[in-house]
Amino acid sequence: MDSYTIGQAARLLGVSVDTARRWADAERFPTRREGARRMVDGPDLAAFCVQVAREAAEAGEVPSTSVRNSFPGIVTAVKLGIVDAQVEIQAGPHRVVSLLTREAVEELGLEVGVRAVARVKSTSVFVDRA
Repeated sequence: MDSYTIGQAARLLGVSVDTARRWADAERFPTRREGARRMVDGPDLAAFCVQVAREAAEAGEVPSTSVRNSFPGIVTAVKLGIVDAQVEIQAGPHRVVSLLTREAVEELGLEVGVRAVARVKSTSVFVDRA
């Protein structure tokens, strides 16, 4: 069975390490000690991830989209062509690169330093300004 540190759990949950610690302290998910580290068992973390997603959906915090793989991050590079554009987003440990039309990039106001969300479906990457 896989086990995760609080830091790894936080990354999988898409929250800060402090938030994951507070949730663990509030006993929202079980942890155990391995030496100085608090660990979360894989099945417990998986169940909690589903619970958090369900709570977010019930609270209306889920974006209105059919795309499930969203990567919120910050634009790190924009390369504009005559008709096309390339946008790079750093989303946590993930570097996401999308090819878009120049018109879309200009309409969204995408430039280095802007928050954005890359939404991936199959082999297509969609970018929303956050």
